[in-house]
Amino acid sequence: MKGRRHIASLLGACAAAALLAFAPASPARAADGPGAPFRIGIVAEPGAGNTVAGLGLLKEAYARALGTKVEFLVARDYGALVEAQAAGRVQYAIYSALAYAAASERCGCVEPVAAPLDENGAVGIRSVLIARRDGMQDVAGIASYKVAAGPAGSAAGWLLPLAGLGGEPAKLAEDASYLLHAESASAAEAMFADGQADALFGWQPAAADGEADPPGGTLARLEAAGVAPSDLRVVWKSEPLRFGPHAVLKSLDPEIKRRLGVFLVNLKAQSPEIYDLVERHHAGGFVRVAAPDYAAAQAVVRLEAPGEVAGR
Repeated sequence: MKGRRHIASLLGACAAAALLAFAPASPARAADGPGAPFRIGIVAEPGAGNTVAGLGLLKEAYARALGTKVEFLVARDYGALVEAQAAGRVQYAIYSALAYAAASERCGCVEPVAAPLDENGAVGIRSVLIARRDGMQDVAGIASYKVAAGPAGSAAGWLLPLAGLGGEPAKLAEDASYLLHAESASAAEAMFADGQADALFGWQPAAADGEADPPGGTLARLEAAGVAPSDLRVVWKSEPLRFGPHAVLKSLDPEIKRRLGVFLVNLKAQSPEIYDLVERHHAGGFVRVAAPDYAAAQAVVRLEAPGEVAGR
C-alpha cells in the first residue's frame, strides 16, 4: 500500500465525512473573524457521544490561561480530528501519537506543544523482541526462529517492528514464514509461553532519553504467567512511541502557543482537578515536546505496508 493510500486508510474518513463527524460541545459561533473563539478539538471517549466531562470547568480554565473565548469540538474518531485541523476548523487538537503523525503527513501544518507522562516517568512505550536466553542471540538471526507477533494494527506487536526492522539485518514481511501473527497481544504471549513460538514482539514502558526504562509491560506479564525472567532476554528495542501530544497549527499566534505550553506544563501542580479532566489516562503531568520526539510515530505512518493503523 503506497504512502498516500496508507494515510487515507489511517484517517478513515474523507473531508466531507469529517465535517459530519464533528459536533459542537458548546453553542456554535462564527468560525472566523474578530471575537471568534479559540477552537479545541478532541475525540469523544467511548460511549460519551459528543459530550465532554467537566466541559464548563475546562472552558473556564483554557479561557483564563489563553485570555480568549474557547469552544470545544468533539470528533467521532482521529481521522475526523486530523481532517478538521488540517482544514483549519480547529486550532488545537489532542491527539494519539499516530494520529498526530498522520496530521503532520496530511498537511505539515501542525506542531506538538506538550505530552503527558505516566506516574512512573514513562514518556511512551517501545516495542521489544523477547527471546529465551538459550535461543535467539541477535536480531540478525530472526528468520531462523518462530516469532509471535501481534495483529496487523498492533503498534508494539507489529507496526513498530515493521518500521524498525523493515530493512537490514532482518527484513520483515507480513507473510514471512517465521512470523506467527496472533489475534491479540495476550494470544501472542500465550504462544510464546507454551512454546509455540521461540520469540515474541511485546512492549515495555519507555523513559526519556538517557534514563532507564521503568519496569512493566510484556516481561512483567510473562513473569505473572509463570515464565522466569532469568530465562528471557531482550534482543531488540524500538525507538520510543511517545504518548500522544497536544498539537497546534503552526500558524497560531506565538503568544497563544507559549501560554498553552505554560498552562499544560504547570497544570498538574497548580490545578490537579483540571488536569484529571484534560488527561484521563496518564497521571504524571505534561512536558514540552517537539516534532522529533515523534520520529517513531512518523516512521509507522509512512510505512508502505499493509495493515490498519489504529488510533493510540
